Amino acid sequence: MNRAIVLDASRITDKDDMYLYFHSLFGPDFNAENLDALHDALSEVNEDAVFLLTQSNVSKICLDSYAYRVLLVIGKAVEENPHLHIQFTK
Repeated sequence: MNRAIVLDASRITDKDDMYLYFHSLFGPDFNAENLDALHDALSEVNEDAVFLLTQSNVSKICLDSYAYRVLLVIGKAVEENPHLHIQFTK
């Protein structure tokens, strides 16, 4: 069964908030102190997880440069890790 993660655009707008957000999602051993570390940590996820994106969240992400870069990192990790997926939802 996939773990559903509704990506909250308001929690990925800077490095510190992003770290705390992903730490709360994946637990204390998840090291996402910066975008490179986020990619590395997502690459090592070994349980199925799907990032749910709504139209309003995608719009908010596109308006914030750091959140947009976080989304790009997630997209790259999804391409590389068969346990991760992105799904667009209402």
